[in-house]
Amino acid sequence: MDNRLTLNLAVTRTPLTDKIVELLARDVRERGGITLIEVTGSADITLALRDDIGAEGFCIEENGAGRRITGNDERGLLYGVGKYLRGCTFGAAGDADKAFQPSAWTGVSVPRRPVRGIYFASHFHNFYHDAPVEQVTRYVEELALWGCNTLAVWFDMHHYNGITDPEAQRMIARLRVILQAANRVGIGAALTTIGNEGYANSPEHLRADWTAGHDGYFAPPLGHYHVELCPSKPGGLELILQYRAEMLAAFADLDIDYVWNWPYDQGGCTCGACAPWGANGFLKIAPQYAELIYRTLPRAKVILSTWYFDHFIKGEWEAFAQAIGPHQPAFADYLLADDYGDHFPDYPLQHGAPGGLPMLNFPEISMYNMYPWGGYGANPLPQHLQRIWDASGQVLSGGFPYSEGIYEDLNKAINLQHMWGDVDAMATVREYAAGVASPQTADDIVRAIVLMEQNHAHSLATLPGRDGLQAKLYPVGGGEPDLSLMTPIAHPDAARQCDDILRSVEPKLTGHARAAWRWRLLRLRAAIDAEAARTGGRMSLALDAMLEELAGIYSARDAEPQVCPHTRQALLHLAVA
Repeated sequence: MDNRLTLNLAVTRTPLTDKIVELLARDVRERGGITLIEVTGSADITLALRDDIGAEGFCIEENGAGRRITGNDERGLLYGVGKYLRGCTFGAAGDADKAFQPSAWTGVSVPRRPVRGIYFASHFHNFYHDAPVEQVTRYVEELALWGCNTLAVWFDMHHYNGITDPEAQRMIARLRVILQAANRVGIGAALTTIGNEGYANSPEHLRADWTAGHDGYFAPPLGHYHVELCPSKPGGLELILQYRAEMLAAFADLDIDYVWNWPYDQGGCTCGACAPWGANGFLKIAPQYAELIYRTLPRAKVILSTWYFDHFIKGEWEAFAQAIGPHQPAFADYLLADDYGDHFPDYPLQHGAPGGLPMLNFPEISMYNMYPWGGYGANPLPQHLQRIWDASGQVLSGGFPYSEGIYEDLNKAINLQHMWGDVDAMATVREYAAGVASPQTADDIVRAIVLMEQNHAHSLATLPGRDGLQAKLYPVGGGEPDLSLMTPIAHPDAARQCDDILRSVEPKLTGHARAAWRWRLLRLRAAIDAEAARTGGRMSLALDAMLEELAGIYSARDAEPQVCPHTRQALLHLAVA
């Protein structure tokens, strides 16, 4: 086949249109060995702008033998290019049976919700924390092609002795590079902050209470590091605002669209002067913090979170709604409402958002029913995520799925397309499969992913002590390890069928598709489940080799236990630690 595509860039060149062309050229080059050639006049691909489509929307139509991709604006053009690329068929140069075919999709698509974000939890030495930053910034660009318009990161303070700590400065520098990549690809940035977060060296006399069994608290706040600050103690609120001012200043030159103010996990204070936190201590911080945000970042909007309300003290949602009142408060522009697990919080569904604020969600796509998180490869949850969206999507203005790594890449796409236009999860699975592999193999991959979700729940088995672990993992004389690594696979037949399907698909893929990490994560998950079904959850040399490959893809060989595939070496390291 002719390994060239022609492009007519029928728009004024800007940094963003140049970036769009760069992404288009990179994709066709890597997936099909195709060179993109810019021309004037008739072309295989024409990129254009027309401002009557709808904000951030696009139109794709036939243009002679080629395609014309028209964005309402530059973001719309970016999203249209992403839609086009996911439907294209690529093949090796010179192979007529696998010649390039342009996407067959034509039509108009306009997003229904204004906030379509992703949140990178950059901690625990996960992918966002430790992977080469060039890989992370490339991933930001690829998420933008799915319709993402905001990227959020978190400067987690509790590790550091103040903002001048060299390690803190290194993390700030890394987060800045990631957010700059978002800005370069035309999407906004967001900063996640916790209401009373503190540094490792926060003054002990100003620290928050975290105990339960008093002042209505029946459970201690989840994930509390015990360095958080109490805003009710003299000097506590002032130090909180000082920490916040320093952090905001470190990112003030970037294009920041949102700043989050977060109540729990790890924040909160259970003392009598702050209880209930969500309607009392947390709201002591909110007005002055919002004023600081608006002054430092005049373009930014404030997102007030209600994460984990009513988990540690009863009546928190109701008390929060009474404290906010019926009208939008001056210290918030959006309300973030969600919960870990199987459902969206009942209170805002039954009573509406307090203050009439537009509401965002925070879908849990990383940790749900799996430990270590992503430790077995891809973790697609289309049916689970569809159930939650069906119950809550009608009240939402968008959201920010919570991400601990790249293994939930498909879950991100599902959520982004939910936010874009209530796209059914299985339709997104098919579009994703077409982009990862090919449109011709997509139906088979969809069947495999349905089977994969049946075996989603994974947990680590109870392990022996270090001496016993050494003997079981590395038996004298060599041979297979003798260790129950994980609880048994729930549906062994489904695991075997899933593995058989993806094994049959693999020879039909191009060399690039077979080697790409998105395919490898799907393929490894199917193979790991099938091997675990064969062994009853016991470690094997084959299983260890697959887990080692995962650890390499994630850059997670030094990661903390919750985000590190539990290879033989990793288990021994954890036992020593």
